[in-house]
Amino acid sequence: MNPLVPAYGTASLADLSSSLLAAVGADGDNPLDLAPAGRVLLFLVDGMGAELLRAHPGVAPFLSSLPGGVSGGVLTAGFPATTVTSLGTLGTGVPPGGHGMLGYQLAVPGAGYLLNCLRWTAPGPLVEPGEWQPTPTVYERAVAAGVPVSYVGPAKFETTGFNRAVYRGVRFVGADEVDDRIEGVRHALAAEPRAHVSVYYGDLDSTGHLTGWGSPAWLDQLALVDRMAERLAETLPPNSAMYVTADHGMINVADRVDIDTLPALREGVTLLGGEARARHLYTAPGASAAVLDTWREVLAGKAWVVSREEAVESGWFGPEIRPEWLPRIGDVLAVPYTDCALVASVAEPHEAGFLGCHGSLTPAEQHVPLLEVSTR
Repeated sequence: MNPLVPAYGTASLADLSSSLLAAVGADGDNPLDLAPAGRVLLFLVDGMGAELLRAHPGVAPFLSSLPGGVSGGVLTAGFPATTVTSLGTLGTGVPPGGHGMLGYQLAVPGAGYLLNCLRWTAPGPLVEPGEWQPTPTVYERAVAAGVPVSYVGPAKFETTGFNRAVYRGVRFVGADEVDDRIEGVRHALAAEPRAHVSVYYGDLDSTGHLTGWGSPAWLDQLALVDRMAERLAETLPPNSAMYVTADHGMINVADRVDIDTLPALREGVTLLGGEARARHLYTAPGASAAVLDTWREVLAGKAWVVSREEAVESGWFGPEIRPEWLPRIGDVLAVPYTDCALVASVAEPHEAGFLGCHGSLTPAEQHVPLLEVSTR
């Protein structure tokens, strides 16, 4: 099985962000050829992979009826297929190599510890968000072009380091309940003749982690998302378009390789980064070749295990990456392609129990929907 390298430049989340800017009359190319609209609304559903949605059309009849629903309308998330990286991509309109949010947990170069890029926590001094992710956001570019930008999501996200890294330029509308988010979107769309609005829903992903995708609880969440999408569509003023997408898909775990119980996998590894489906391994000086060989042997038939150089040259992070960001990538990367999770029961006890995981370069994790509702 070969890795599904994201379609940067033609059909990725980065191309969606650029095309949305172009559609609303701001700067940027339009690789997806989206039609012009006075207002655009992006409904981002965390964890709603295209294959997952396609498997349950009866639970999500509205979404499945939209153009591109059950039969097509697919983008690639980017690598790794995780919220940190995908929202960085959506927030900047460039592949991961252009924004530096290269995984869930990354080494701070020269510091000897990991930064949790989603929670923005670390055992040492925190990096300033604008230094870690200095690329101008699409929201800053939209505002500079005279297009008001709003983001509607949980209030607790507003002041986080992660938001300051990838959502710079937005007018943040804190809304915790679904009804409040729909009302926030309605106001944002109605306030100006031109607008770029994003609304986020995350409970489908968190439910999938705990109970697995396709579980009764997950299906209940999918039905809620479907009704939310239908209600959001009803808020669209004339000459508007809503696009529905996700940051990644998900697989259900049937096989756990516990790194903390296999001394051979810890040997030579100074920092264990990433997450269960996309591991960054930072090695002791001179140990990277041995770590690469050992991990390849232990995970044969389960995971792609490559060097940093191989991952970069294969275009996993995009066609280019800033040289100063290379040390953020593990010396070795381990990326499962079966239903395997590379867990760490001691270092990451909570995550080790997840039933649903994501991050890899498989279709189930990479493919996300692109669905459209228009009042043009």
